[in-house]
Amino acid sequence: MYRTEGPLALSPVGETEFVEQLVAAGTRRAGITRVAAGIVGFADLTLGSPVQAALDAHLHASSRFRGIRYASAWDPSDQIREVHTHPPRNLLMSREFRQGFSCLGSLGLSFDAWVYYPQFPELADLARAFPGTTIVLDHMGGPLGIGPYAGRREEVFDAWRRNIAELAHCANVFVKLGGRTMSMSGFGWHKRAMPPGSVELAAAMAPYYESCIEHFGAERCMFESNFPMDRVSCSYTVLWNAFKRLTAGYSQAERAALFHGTATRVYRLDH
Repeated sequence: MYRTEGPLALSPVGETEFVEQLVAAGTRRAGITRVAAGIVGFADLTLGSPVQAALDAHLHASSRFRGIRYASAWDPSDQIREVHTHPPRNLLMSREFRQGFSCLGSLGLSFDAWVYYPQFPELADLARAFPGTTIVLDHMGGPLGIGPYAGRREEVFDAWRRNIAELAHCANVFVKLGGRTMSMSGFGWHKRAMPPGSVELAAAMAPYYESCIEHFGAERCMFESNFPMDRVSCSYTVLWNAFKRLTAGYSQAERAALFHGTATRVYRLDH
C-alpha cells in the first residue's frame, strides 16, 4: 500500500496510512485488544537528512508511529538470499545512512535493525555513535546455518555469542528474541513431513535465547513472532508455547518483561 503518486521518498508513508485505517476500523470491533498499538515503518535513511520529510509524514499519518525498520542484512555469499532493500556492504557505516539515521533521535523514533551476526561490530559502532537513539536488534542477529555456514553450528554459535556479549555493552540496544525457525537458520524443519512441536523447538532454540537474556537481561529482551516467515517451520501457537517452555524457570518479573514489558517500554505503547 505504498503511495503510487508524489515523491518517491514519501511512498512508504502509504503503508502507515493504510495500517492506521485498518486500526480505526478494527478498534470498533476488537474490544480490549489493542491492534497495532505501535507502528514501525520504512524510510530510506540513505537519503541523508532529506529523509526528515518522510519521517514527519509518517508521524502525521499516525500517532501510533514509533520508528523505522531498515533491512540491512548483508553477506558476501550468493547462497544467502539478498534482502529486499538490496543493501550494500558496510551500509551502517556509510555517511549518507548515518545522516539519515541522525534524524531519528530528535523525533524520538527507534530503529529496528535486521543484520546478520557478522555485522554486529558495525551495529555496535552505530549504537555508540548515537547513544540517544533506541536500536532494536531483530531476530537476534540471524545466526546463519545455510550456505557457507551449513554444518558449522557450534562454530557459528560461539562467534555469535561473543558478538552478542560485546553488543550488550551498548545500553541503547535491545533484542527481539525470535527468527530461529526461518529456513536460513539451517535446522531444516521446513523440509519435514511433520513440523516440530513446542518441546523440540524449545530445546533447539534455548541456547540462543538464554544467551541473549544472560547478556542483555530480560528488561532489554522481548519475544517476537516472525510470521509469516516462521510459518514454514511451525504454527503460531506452537512457537509461543515454545517461548513459554523456555521461560518456565524464570521469575514472574522476568517473564512479564520478556512477554510484554520490554516491548511496551521500548515502543512506548502506554503513551
